[in-house]
Amino acid sequence: MIEDYLGEIFASEVHYADLQESMKYSLLAGGKRIRPILTLETCRLCGGDPEAALPFACAVEMVHTYSLIHDDLPAMDDDNLRRGRPTNHIVYGESTAILAGDALLTAAFGQLAQAKLPAGQIVEAVKCLSRAAGSAGMVGGQALDMAGEGRALNIEELELLQSLKTGALISAAAVLGCIAAGGTVRQRELVSVYAQALGRAFQVRDDMLDITSSPEELGKPVGSDRTNEKSTFAAALGLDGCAALVEELTRQAVETIEHFAEPEFHIWLARSLAARRN
Repeated sequence: MIEDYLGEIFASEVHYADLQESMKYSLLAGGKRIRPILTLETCRLCGGDPEAALPFACAVEMVHTYSLIHDDLPAMDDDNLRRGRPTNHIVYGESTAILAGDALLTAAFGQLAQAKLPAGQIVEAVKCLSRAAGSAGMVGGQALDMAGEGRALNIEELELLQSLKTGALISAAAVLGCIAAGGTVRQRELVSVYAQALGRAFQVRDDMLDITSSPEELGKPVGSDRTNEKSTFAAALGLDGCAALVEELTRQAVETIEHFAEPEFHIWLARSLAARRN
């Protein structure tokens, strides 16, 4: 459902230079699709129709893709490999990559408006995603990440940075599913807590893989955190400490989501991500 929807979004647009090709190059490059799947499955969990949440789900993935394009730029992480392929700016140039990211971010909010849901729920979705993607969320986290290069961050600083840079959008993905289902305030609180623990565990595991994995397995460069002099959970806690933290965060996520009647998928997702190798 997600791949088909994403593939059709820009199919009928007029193409301007390489812009649309650049957008599709990154948007359709595969990946785990964790965020949109989380939106659809959380909608189901809260009693809604996942198909109705599809525009919300794909909007989150568009925001995520834009962030990856910009993160890979020379002014940011300066990476040349993403999902096993050359990064966007390597293929299309820096200016087109920047514009592709800009266009994906803008189009994401247009997708929220495409949902066949009550206007009030769409307004709530816009509020949720804009906060998670902006200076109070993902972009704020990226600013802290760049500012922290070359100095050792303590655990509290690392947790704040990653709760914004990674966790905010994962949390928003779950909350958007609840909004699409017309879920209760209590349901929103529970899925938000679950997703925040999921996002923290995901980032800690990511820091571990930057040390233990290979470019072939990970689909992107390894060791770049060390090269860019970035503080990580792996550097602060060691691999054993990180493994223990991932286990604890996964336990918290599972215990939170067990308040729902049919949490099996969300439990599987948390445990699967905790053990991932790419």
